[in-house]
This record gives sequence, structure tokens and C-alpha cells, in this order.
Amino acid sequence: MQNRSRKEAMRRRRRRAVRRKRIFVSLGVLATLALAFVFYRSFMSPTQEPTPIPASTPLTGDTNMQPGETDPSIGALDATDTQDATATPEATPESTPTPESTPIPTLTPPPVPDPHAVSGTEPSVLGVVSELNLNGKDIKSYERPEPFGFGPGHTYTDLEGIVTFRGDNWRQGATYGTANVQAKKLSLEWTVGTGSLPKSYNTTGSDAWTGSGWTGQPIIVRWPEATRRVMNLTESKKNKDGLIEAIYATMDGCVYFIDLETGEKTRDKIDIGVPFKGAGSLDPRGYPLFYLGAGDAVPKRSGKPARQQEFFIYSLIDGKQLYAFGKNKDPFAQRKWHAYDSAALIDAKTDTLIEPGENGILYMMKLNSHFDPVAGTVSVNPSDMLKMRYTTARSRKGAKSNTWIVGMEDSAVMWNQWLYIADNCGTFLCIDTQTMQIVWAQDVWDDTNSTPVLEEENGHPYLYISTSLHWTKDRNNKGKIPIWKIDGITGEIIWQRDYICHTIAGVSGGVEGTGLLGTNDISDLIIYPVARTPNSGNGILVALDKRTGEEVWKFDMKSYAWSSPVAVYDESGKTYVIICDTSGNMILLDGRTGARLDSINLGGVIEASPAVFGDMIVVGTRSRKICGVKIS
Repeated sequence: MQNRSRKEAMRRRRRRAVRRKRIFVSLGVLATLALAFVFYRSFMSPTQEPTPIPASTPLTGDTNMQPGETDPSIGALDATDTQDATATPEATPESTPTPESTPIPTLTPPPVPDPHAVSGTEPSVLGVVSELNLNGKDIKSYERPEPFGFGPGHTYTDLEGIVTFRGDNWRQGATYGTANVQAKKLSLEWTVGTGSLPKSYNTTGSDAWTGSGWTGQPIIVRWPEATRRVMNLTESKKNKDGLIEAIYATMDGCVYFIDLETGEKTRDKIDIGVPFKGAGSLDPRGYPLFYLGAGDAVPKRSGKPARQQEFFIYSLIDGKQLYAFGKNKDPFAQRKWHAYDSAALIDAKTDTLIEPGENGILYMMKLNSHFDPVAGTVSVNPSDMLKMRYTTARSRKGAKSNTWIVGMEDSAVMWNQWLYIADNCGTFLCIDTQTMQIVWAQDVWDDTNSTPVLEEENGHPYLYISTSLHWTKDRNNKGKIPIWKIDGITGEIIWQRDYICHTIAGVSGGVEGTGLLGTNDISDLIIYPVARTPNSGNGILVALDKRTGEEVWKFDMKSYAWSSPVAVYDESGKTYVIICDTSGNMILLDGRTGARLDSINLGGVIEASPAVFGDMIVVGTRSRKICGVKIS
């Protein structure tokens, strides 16, 4: 018994010893971990935690398509692509010196700003990196050899009429002259038939590009007599005093020339053979030159060759092509999709052309143009081809994508030497064209098709801009779309007005049209169409106070609008507003109150934006008609 008791006592002592040993070991491990943590906190740099970014949904290169259509050149980014697609360049950390044996952790790159948060304006915040190429050679820096810059919008041209999309380098509107408005009625005065073309990736020959689409604004001009006399007008039109000519590039690949008063043709159309969605531009110096860019390529079909997207310069003396550039593919482009919907600007003083491309390149070149009205000749011989491309944090190549998604579909705005442009990655840039340096970058959330509008207030530039709803939509295809007022010097947001919109793949919601800058009796207003709100088929036209962004009036539309609103002014300065919708209606509103005064149906979907000369309004439809409407 005693032996058994001693053995039991020894077992208990051994068990207590084992427990004590385990406790001491555990305490030692905890102490070691604690010391390691203190050491880490003392000597290591903190890691920046990224804000989670939702996986991107597919982007389309052409947002202005028929339902269900997409651009196959754009690679969709799925959840596995998000890291590559959104990462900004790696930051270099500043850290406390550490022993050589201690590894220094790599900082996580700064996240892309929350798409619903106001960002900073330093280009690095959005990961903007640019590159330059001059005459085919990459260059590190650039200084323009001569002073470059634009004056106020109203000084852009001495021609009578609308010579580019939204009129001038500030893109303030597409109206020239005044109208005698008494009855407040609209009447259809004439129509001109147009045609169609197949899409480049639809080789069945079906009519995919029909009539006039977004942006589709006509150019309207009263030619000086000396110029009119040397152009290839019909004899009766060449001799018509005060001839006002509407020039319309449409999606059937043709440029039409129309007597604004009668609807008769003024000369033979130019059949180029690729669809034109953009407005095109006339030379603001009055030279008979027409600048326009293709919106798509066209496959080979019966009796006609395939055609690629290019930007063209045509003579309006004989209708012949003088020059083209940007043919698919420009080797400097980082994106497969080549298209040129932007309306070019021309700096008269330096004879320079500016054209943003949907391939992600901003083109600038010396035209070396010459017009001799006595001899009846016009020519260009471009040189000094300067190209700028850039990427942003959102446009980085995805792991599974072989496509760069950065591109520009809106038209550039110029204030002095500063160029403003937005892209389909949600970046709004200010570029100093004297040095081609990016001055500031602002996050505008999503694919931006609406062209900025600029106005000076006491000599200070401010811009109004909005965006489409694509990849910031939620799982219910809804999302918030803002209209912004932005400081043109700093890029800072002055105010923001939000609307909840719907979207459908290939047929965008949000804002596609460009804002109407109020003047005269509505000089306190900026007016925007917002598509697919409150429901997917509806829309609104809103007039916002320029100072505060508050709604002054809102017009509810049964069918949404991609078309840009335009103004009609009577001789007293009173403003009437024209808006066209996707059910084919042209609607006349009181500019001060938004009250509906009249409407007329033009028989087909209207995506294009009208232009106004006096009492005549011209717009094209998808149902293959160009319409001349009179306001009385």
C-alpha cells in the first residue's frame, strides 16, 4: 500500500511538472510574439489598405448602338482582371531604417478613387501617365515652336453659321441668328432621303448604320460670294445670293449638301463609304475644307471594297479627298478600336488641327493649308504630326484582356492654350497644348460621351459636364449620374447634381447629349437631357441654376433623349428650347419655364442633335431622313 501511494504521489508530481513546463513554454511563445509585434511596429512602414473596387462590367467601344449590340474590340474585365485593370503605379515608401536582416514590405498601390466620391485633381491620383510622339518618333518632352491658343468662343469664326459641333471652341450651342416667333409652332418644311451601311463586324449585309445617329449634328453656313463662286455647286445655287447651305455627314457614308430654304440639293453628295456619327467641321477661316471622321469600318460587299476608319479632309471646291490619317491601325495606338466621332477644332493663327480619337490618341498637326479664291484652289500638306496617348488606373490592361479601353468620343474644348477632354474610362483632363503636359485630372465616374461646355465668369473658365451610365451601374442596371460644374483652372468640383438612371447593354442611360448653355433671358441656366430616368424608357430635360446647381425647372419626357437641346432666340432675346427624343418627336419649350408649347413627330428615332439657323431647324433621323423644320 505504501509503495502504491508513493508511486501515485510521484505521478502527480510529474503531471504538475509537465503542466508547469507547458505553461512556461506557452508564456515564452506569447512573449516572443509580443516582442516580434513591437519590433514590427517600431521598424516597419504601415501597409496602405486599398478600398475595394467592384469588378468592371464589359465596356462597349460604341455606346450608341441598337439594343443588344456591343463592340467586339473591347475586352471585358471580369473579377480576375480587377487588380491589373485598376492598379496605379507602385509608390515608393519612406520608412525608418531597419536592420539588414529585416525585410521591408511593399506598399499596396493607391486604390482607384471610389466612383461615387470627389477625387483630387492631381493626375497621379487617377494614375494618369502620358506619352508623346512627333513625326513617328517617341519624345520625352515638347515645347510648341510658336504661341498657341484660342480666343473666346464667339471669335472662333467669322463665317455666318454653325461650323463645328456646338458651334465653336467653347461648345456653347448650335444656333445662329434669330427667329420671328409669333405662333410658337413647328412645321415640317422639307425632307431629304439618306441611306444605310452594314457594320464592320456584321457581314450579313443587314442595315446596321441607318440615317443619322449620335451625335449627328448638321453644319450650316452662309458662304461668302467669292467662295460660293468657285465651289462645285449647281449653277442655280452658285448664283443664288445669300445661299445658306446645310452640310450633313450621315451614317450611310455620304455627305449631303442642302439648300436650307428649299431642301433642294446644292451639289452632288460625296460618297465616302464609311459611316459618320460625328458632326464634322468646316474650316473656321472660311476655307472650303471639310473635316470629318469615320465611326466604323465597313466590310467588303457586292461591288464595293472594304473601308477602314480614318479621319478625312475634303475639298469643298471639287469634293475630292485631300488627306487622311489614323487608318486602322495607328501603330501609336494602344487600343484596337479606331473611330473618330469628335468634331475637330482648327486654330486659325497657327494653322493647326486638333482631333481626339477613340483609339486613345490626341492628334495635332500643322495643316500648311492654302486657299486661293481667285484661282479657285485649296490645298493642305500636313506636317509636324504630334500625337499624345495616355493611360489611367482604370485603363490598365486586364490579365485576360488584349485591349486598352481608353478612348475619346466627345469633342475637345479649348480655352486659351488649355484643352479639355473626357474619355470612356471616366477621366476628365486639362492639357496644356503648349507643352502637352496634363495640368489636372478629375474623376467623372464613367464612360463620358457628352462634350464639355465652357463659360467664362469674370474671366475665369468653368465647365459643365456629365456622363453615361455603364460600368458604375448596380446589379439592377441602375446608378447615379451627376451633372457637374468644374473649375477650369484647378479642376475642382464647384457643384454636383445627381440623378438615378437605368441603362441597357449597348443603349446607354445617363447623359449622352451635350448641355445647352443659357444666354439672354436664361443666362442663369444650364440645360441637360438625362436619359432613362425615372424609368428605363423615360427621360427628363432639366434646367439647373449655374451658380448653385439647383433645379429651376424639369420637363418630363415620355421617351428619353440622346439628342442635345438647342436654343431658338427671337429678336427680343427671348429663348425657346428644342429637344428631340427617341420616339421621333421634336418638342418646343419655353426656355424660362420649361412649359411645352408645341411638338412635331418626324417619323423615326432621333439620336442626332439639331442645328438652328434663323427660323430653320435641321436634324436627321434613324429612319433615313434629314428634316428641315420651321419655327413660326
